[in-house]
Amino acid sequence: MNFRLRAAVLAALGAAASISSIDAGAAAQGGTPPALAQPSAQAVTAIRAGRLVDVVAGKVLADQVILVSGERILSVGPAAGAVVPAGARIVDLSGATVLPGLVDAHVHLTGDPTLHGYQSLGVSDIRAAMYGAHAAQVTLAAGFTTVRNVGAGGFGDVALRDAIDAGELPGPRMRVAGYALGIKGGHCDNNLLPNDFHYAEQGVADGPWQARAKVREMAKYGADTIKICASGGVLSKGDEAGAQQYTLEEMQAIVEEAHKLGRRVAAHAHGASSIRDAILAGVDSVEHASLIDDEGIRLARQKGTYLVMDIYNDDYILQEGAKVGMLPESLEKERKVGQVQRDNFRKAWQAGVKMAFGTDAGVYPHGDNARQFRYMVQYGMTPMQAIRAATIDGADLLGWKDRIGSVSAGKFADLIAVRGDPLADPAELTRVRFVMKGGTVVKDADAR
Repeated sequence: MNFRLRAAVLAALGAAASISSIDAGAAAQGGTPPALAQPSAQAVTAIRAGRLVDVVAGKVLADQVILVSGERILSVGPAAGAVVPAGARIVDLSGATVLPGLVDAHVHLTGDPTLHGYQSLGVSDIRAAMYGAHAAQVTLAAGFTTVRNVGAGGFGDVALRDAIDAGELPGPRMRVAGYALGIKGGHCDNNLLPNDFHYAEQGVADGPWQARAKVREMAKYGADTIKICASGGVLSKGDEAGAQQYTLEEMQAIVEEAHKLGRRVAAHAHGASSIRDAILAGVDSVEHASLIDDEGIRLARQKGTYLVMDIYNDDYILQEGAKVGMLPESLEKERKVGQVQRDNFRKAWQAGVKMAFGTDAGVYPHGDNARQFRYMVQYGMTPMQAIRAATIDGADLLGWKDRIGSVSAGKFADLIAVRGDPLADPAELTRVRFVMKGGTVVKDADAR
């Protein structure tokens, strides 16, 4: 595959001042492009896709042309008969497979995967935010053009999102949570320091009214997602992953307050009872869901609650965890829940539960997000279903289905390309060669 821009392709496609000849193809991709009768005054980019993964229809289209104006997709349709505006820039991906930009719904961009446990205590919030700028660039280059950052100290993810949106830093589109909310001494508190320090994380809130106040505080300082810890966790000290922490009453208060303020709620929950109560409280997604039982699966399907199950990072934790400071108790907890989580992923998917792609990046190195696709296929999904979980379904969970998640007219021009066929080999998605975000090429392997 040649990713270089070649003017010769323009002649092959046929230059003209109108793009109306691909209206029918564009409509088939999800509606009439805006203002097709009057092409935008902005420069138009024509992308020739040898193969295009249509995640809406669940099929691969051959030899397509995607027209982009500014940040948005104007139209999509067959190359045969397509007419491209004179002077359009050409991106030749005729030897590649083109997909929508990928969505990871569970990341921690400000988290350094080489510093866990007590090693993390020497990292200031400002330093973590600086690291997040690096992680954002690496994540974008890996083909993840959108992420949901579910917890960061010092509102570092809010600052990172705003800097990216302002064009000051390269990185993916972001939904962000600020501090994760949890009980005193729970998974979302910091339990590494002795009583002498009298330290608690700023997201700690006990009781329904304290929890409501924390939701309001997160919203005040820029969080557009609310993250809660309904259960214990693997990488925290002194708790059990399956033990419930927030009560149903506390979670109901959080969800009511968050939804009133237009924020969605993501609940960290490993244990069966915490998963059940989080779903009953009305959360929008359950993260991890390692020990979900039949009742939890039934409720998730009934309520339409997304599960976001990070089934790759078990490998990294068990293979590398001791080297990067993870506590011995954390490694033992992972041994108890890792394989169970993978088996329950299969069970929940086969039962018809909605799932979005999420990896817990920051536990493992940023940029390796796509390694999870292999496991999603191994544990029950087809490659197309796994790709949908990381595109249109992830967009739905984030509330952005109208702007990202598919290659469709009117949506942001967030596109990636790989050499081979990711439907035959999901590992192709770990070798992204081309990335476009909002109509701007941010990675072109042949240009390096």
